[in-house]
Amino acid sequence: MINAIILAAGKGERMKSDVPKCAFPILKKPMINYILDTLKKTKVDNRVIVVGHKKEVFFEMLKDEEFAIQENQLGTADAVKCAISKLKDGITIVLPGDTPLISNLLINKLLDLQLKDNNDMTLCTMIVENPFGYGRIIRENNKIKHIVEEKEATKEIKEIKEVNTGIMVFNNEFLKKAIKKIDNNNSKGEYYLTDIINFAKDISSYTLDDPNMLMGINDLNALNIIEEKLEKEIKKNLINSGVYIINKDSVTIGPDVEIAPGVTIYPNSFIMGKTKIEKNAIIGPSTELYNATINENVLCRQSVVYDSTILKDATVGPFAHIRMNTIVGEKDRIGNFVEVKNSILGVNTKASHLSYLGDSEIGNNVNIGCGSITVNYDGKKKSKTIIGNNVFVGCNSNLIAPITIEDDSFIAAGSTITDNVEKEDLAIARSKQINKKGYARKYK
Repeated sequence: MINAIILAAGKGERMKSDVPKCAFPILKKPMINYILDTLKKTKVDNRVIVVGHKKEVFFEMLKDEEFAIQENQLGTADAVKCAISKLKDGITIVLPGDTPLISNLLINKLLDLQLKDNNDMTLCTMIVENPFGYGRIIRENNKIKHIVEEKEATKEIKEIKEVNTGIMVFNNEFLKKAIKKIDNNNSKGEYYLTDIINFAKDISSYTLDDPNMLMGINDLNALNIIEEKLEKEIKKNLINSGVYIINKDSVTIGPDVEIAPGVTIYPNSFIMGKTKIEKNAIIGPSTELYNATINENVLCRQSVVYDSTILKDATVGPFAHIRMNTIVGEKDRIGNFVEVKNSILGVNTKASHLSYLGDSEIGNNVNIGCGSITVNYDGKKKSKTIIGNNVFVGCNSNLIAPITIEDDSFIAAGSTITDNVEKEDLAIARSKQINKKGYARKYK
């Protein structure tokens, strides 16, 4: 059995945020999710996340994960000790929770090395030009003997450029015995996991070629650097696959976004979450998509689409807001300053300007006139509006839910409709116009 322990209990004080560091979003995706997604591509069978500071954030965010709780931040060895009881027999890789760029290839390489050599442990190291802050690797006859943390290092040791990455793989038998022997006799009074080396007879090691892969995040500057690296790689791969991104530096695209060849992305667009965009769609300029599904030939400009689907050949925007599990149907037109929430629209239906459609089922070939609203909230609960096929809703109409407007009916402009409208009926609900002779002159 292959286990993984992810260390995510720290406060991350240098982030200057109430959000625990490993839950901090990178391109709107929590930092720790990058590592969890990477582990899914490895040989790891069992994962344990060590949490402490604001642990409830992780419980809410990662409902299906196994957790160990470190109540007091007493160091990395203490964090691992908290997870020991949740490990299966075999080997365990320990990973810091703030290295989102780590690759599955590196993890598998370290696991394979431990399985092949069957030593007490395997250590991942790297060479860095500026090793400040890292634990230094002390070797004798090319064999690792110690790791000395920055605060404990002498001037000579600080010159060493081979450093600890924080990634270790252990034989579980050795880990369970050795973790109990680590003390906190150091300047910080913490239990360093690196001290476990002092009890290991045989250590395998692998030196990483690209230190950037294991760049940790300790503050917002480091986070920005990693965001830029991720974004650059994401956009490069999309462009190489046939996605046309105009002024790519102004466009932000998240790591879980899927975009088909032939899509055009205009400037100042922000595409995040598990968004999927199919071929020949045109997105932007100035459009925000999050967990959106955009089908073929959709035009979506200057608009916001959250947790919703736009079916093929539909047009959205400018300045539309589509949210909360809405489905915009084929060939639909959602126009200027229209909001659609938790609604399903049929084929060739149009709401071209200044309307709100909430908690609705709307059929095919429906016209929603300018300024019309489905009045879905009575101050206590939300109610549903059902509109059939081939319905014409005149301008500035209020449909007071719960209500049903049947097929082929007509709502006169300016009406406030409180009762159901049957098939092919014309509904008028407005006061009779009265003209007062000469009153305008008196008013002036």
